[in-house]
Amino acid sequence: MLRRLVVALTLAATPLLAQDSDGPGPNLVIEIAGQANGTVVIDLLPDVAPKHVAQVVALAKEGAYDNVVFHRVIDGFMAQTGDVQYGKAGGDLSMAGMGGSAMPDIPAEFTNALSFQRGMVGMARAQDPNSANSQFFIMFDDGSFLDGQYTIFGRVISGMEVVDAIKRGEGRNGEVTAPADVMVKVTVQE
Repeated sequence: MLRRLVVALTLAATPLLAQDSDGPGPNLVIEIAGQANGTVVIDLLPDVAPKHVAQVVALAKEGAYDNVVFHRVIDGFMAQTGDVQYGKAGGDLSMAGMGGSAMPDIPAEFTNALSFQRGMVGMARAQDPNSANSQFFIMFDDGSFLDGQYTIFGRVISGMEVVDAIKRGEGRNGEVTAPADVMVKVTVQE
């Protein structure tokens, strides 16, 4: 009896990790091409970060994320994408990572309930905690040092092997030189 109680308490205290079962969604479905090829499904977490999820869903539905490159990819850390202003494949990528969208910046929605572990998805931002806009990153590994500093708004539930194959950065701070891997099509599954 005591053993079952300890196991139950341990499971209840375990943080939500990527690759767990699909939650209530919606899901972000990303078709990736380049060195990595395949589909990544991200379970969005509106109960955790409603404003971030709403903005990402709106951008995906308008096609803003289509053909956006992974501009910063650091081995053992994360893959960053989502610069809908300067990160479109086939264009001048010299400013990739410096832009956002026409939508307003989003206030921070930090949580203590989740931790930046492998497969978790967070919103990138400038120094101001309330400056997230369109860019996001997917964790390759533990990033718990980011907890309480960046908003977690999703978790990979399928296709982590595709994320693992994304072309790593060759430039300063993990910036990827062309040709970079691309989010060819990003859709929302309600």
